[in-house]
Amino acid sequence: MIKILSCKNKNYLTKLIDFLDKRRSGKEADTKIVTKILKDINKNKTTAILKYEKKFSNNTEIKPSPDKINKAIKSLNPKIKKAIDFAYNRIFKFHSLQKFKDINYKDKYNNKLEHKYIPIQSVGIYVPANLPSTLLMNAIPAIIAGVKKIVLANPKLNGKLNPAVLYAAKKIGIKEIYSMGGVQAIGSLAYIQKVNKIVGPGNIYVARAKREVFGDVGIEGMIAGPSEIAVVADHKTSIDEVITSMIGQAEHDVNSQCILISKHKKLIDKFNRNILNKLKDLPRKNIAYKSLKNNGIIVYAQNDKQIIDVINEIAPEHLELNIRNYNNYLNKIYNSGSICIGKYSPMAVTDYNVGTNHVLPTLGSAKFSSGLNLNEFYKKINYITLSKKGVEKIGEYATYLAEYEELEGHAQSIKSRIRRK
Repeated sequence: MIKILSCKNKNYLTKLIDFLDKRRSGKEADTKIVTKILKDINKNKTTAILKYEKKFSNNTEIKPSPDKINKAIKSLNPKIKKAIDFAYNRIFKFHSLQKFKDINYKDKYNNKLEHKYIPIQSVGIYVPANLPSTLLMNAIPAIIAGVKKIVLANPKLNGKLNPAVLYAAKKIGIKEIYSMGGVQAIGSLAYIQKVNKIVGPGNIYVARAKREVFGDVGIEGMIAGPSEIAVVADHKTSIDEVITSMIGQAEHDVNSQCILISKHKKLIDKFNRNILNKLKDLPRKNIAYKSLKNNGIIVYAQNDKQIIDVINEIAPEHLELNIRNYNNYLNKIYNSGSICIGKYSPMAVTDYNVGTNHVLPTLGSAKFSSGLNLNEFYKKINYITLSKKGVEKIGEYATYLAEYEELEGHAQSIKSRIRRK
């Protein structure tokens, strides 16, 4: 069912890159409509939001009343509330350890240099459909960082408010909640609510919308697009664990990507023989099937070096090292959003309550960016206080460089602070 790429072929990496680029380029989906929607929202504001919400979701109520929100929350199963509480505590504890320290430095001339972390003032969080875990992952780091205003955009599911997302919002303390999704939600957060930054994962249309509004607002320093996983397995790996990890990502979205990497042909053959049978009882089997068929690939490696090279080229959002000798790989893998180590670390549990963040770089952006963390919710400002003696000592050398760069105005500005001899 899934394509097999053999590393026996000398140009296997080139073929792999071509396969990955086809999905990353977005050519499989026509996203030109994104620009049109965003321009309309920027010009016509709420009128445009209502138009697209009605068109795509048959939704005519963008801002639910407090009564409707409370009624929805009351309908939530207590077991789900406890699960959200449990996840909240673990995510809060782990992310609290990421707090930064301001830098204060004073040199021998009594010059004072400071580097301070200042929270972003307002953040918009996009939560697709019924994913309270995504709200926890995005909002908790923002709260810890000290963000004053958080705006939630969450589409209705089958015309109804999602009680779990709303319960999580109430627990976090989010007051401004909108029922809207897709490109129109991103446009609204950027051009109507006018937040300083938008965070949160989404499908290929949402990912493009976020890239297009960047510059008017901030977004994460990564591409949080359709989900991805790479699973490394050996002859001792349970085939059931491999299959369930793959379909666990495939069921997210037809544009999700699942990649199996192994040196063991018997395991690969067994996987291909059993995957369809495992899919048949999955509620989202049609989505998972399309994802695996169109974007899935099996890499048949010949040695450990090839496995490492393949991983670093893919730069997967999620990586499972479900193998015995994972220590041989860890220090050589430098491109991945998160790495789940050993048979008892399924990626799926990290989506909920391990404590680490599940908003991670996709589409190869793990080569240059990291998963969501406290750093996303801070600006860093430098403060410079020079002494009279200090500006004389360092200013002299600064004027040399200014004059060398033919910036005489710079040199004059510095000299105006230096005491005449």
